[in-house]
Amino acid sequence: MSDNLEKEKMLAGMIYDANYDPSLIAERLECKELCRDYNDLRPKDTIGRERLLRRILGHVEDSILIEQPFFCDYGYNISVGKNFYANFNLVILDGAKVTFGDNVFIATNCGFHTAGHPIDPVERNKGLEYARPITVGNNVWIGASVTVLPGVTIGDNCVIGAGSVVTKDITAGSVAVGNPCRVIRKIDEQQP
Repeated sequence: MSDNLEKEKMLAGMIYDANYDPSLIAERLECKELCRDYNDLRPKDTIGRERLLRRILGHVEDSILIEQPFFCDYGYNISVGKNFYANFNLVILDGAKVTFGDNVFIATNCGFHTAGHPIDPVERNKGLEYARPITVGNNVWIGASVTVLPGVTIGDNCVIGAGSVVTKDITAGSVAVGNPCRVIRKIDEQQP
């Protein structure tokens, strides 16, 4: 049996021990230390900030800017495409893969949460959880205070309105808003 059984279960989308597995706790603590270092950097230290983001995140395609503060669980499960920007207070709980395409813009106070917990309180109180991947396509604008839940895919060329809670997939080329978030119209490529 592998020494990283709980991590293997996490990455496979199975129920795993998030709260009591020593190796996962150590990985999260290391990532928290790096996020703390990042958040403590001077805003003008753009080279140092980008260098540390590339160390924290699993994959960075090209230019990236995440305003401070920024928080994530593991970092290595996060992949960003070209021209990525996120404003203040971005939280990514990346027990599963979180993939952002090219030209993604994220407003303030947004959260991408791959983690979920059992409904049964006995199982939940054991520290068990699951993680489902989140995918955000190319050319997506996420408004302020949006929450994206486990297993969601947001298609290319979407706008997600401020305050939305995205519980289900959003089809490409859509404007979607609300709690729960739903498509209100398709984007006409001729309009701004």
